[in-house]
Order: sequence, then structure tokens, then C-alpha cells
Amino acid sequence: MTKTSRKPNRIEMINSELQREIYGIITRKLKNPLITEMVSVLKVDTAKDLSNAKVYLSVYSKSEEKRLTTFNAIAGDSGKIRYELSQTERMRRVPELRFILDDSLDYGDKMDKLFIAIEKGEKL
Repeated sequence: MTKTSRKPNRIEMINSELQREIYGIITRKLKNPLITEMVSVLKVDTAKDLSNAKVYLSVYSKSEEKRLTTFNAIAGDSGKIRYELSQTERMRRVPELRFILDDSLDYGDKMDKLFIAIEKGEKL
């Protein structure tokens, strides 16, 4: 079997479903007024025993303060998010959720700007 034609395993399917559901819960069901910025669930990494899951979030904001406030509000609502998952997911056990702020998109944007500046011959 080639790498592109392999079937996703159980954990990969669970990760994908959790990613989709968590995004939906954050955007449609959480009514926390501290969540003011745009959020993306980049990845979910669930343990094989389904005891816990790392949820990688990216928060888009020009203000670092608002970005961190939004992230902390979501992380603080992890119990509510887990409860909502238990209502929609057909899992015996919904994993504990640990949210991680992912800065990789910001880093990529910064590198793009640096490369453009170098290409234009600007001093750094």
C-alpha cells in the first residue's frame, strides 16, 4: 500500500472529528464575551487511550493582548467544550482537553516579510 492510499486509522479519524466539533463549539456555542478574535483549530492530537487530547489553536489578532485574552478564555472553557463534545460525540469517554497556542502561522508570516525585504534589497 502506498502512503497516499492508506486508510486513516481510528485515532486520525477521532482527531479529525474532534477538530471539526471543537471549532464548531467555539464559534457557535461558547458565549464567552472574552472571545473576541478569530480562532482556528489547527490540529488535535489525541492519546491512544483517549484519556487526553492536545488542541492546537491559532488566534488571529493585531493585538497581542486580545489574542492572549481570547486564547485564555477558550482554555478556561475547556470543561464546557468537553461537555458539549460529550453531547454530540459517540464516544464512551471524551478526552481531557489541553489547549496549546500555535504560533507557526505568525512565524511563517514574519519569515515571508523578511524574505520580501531581502528580495527588495532593504536593510534589516
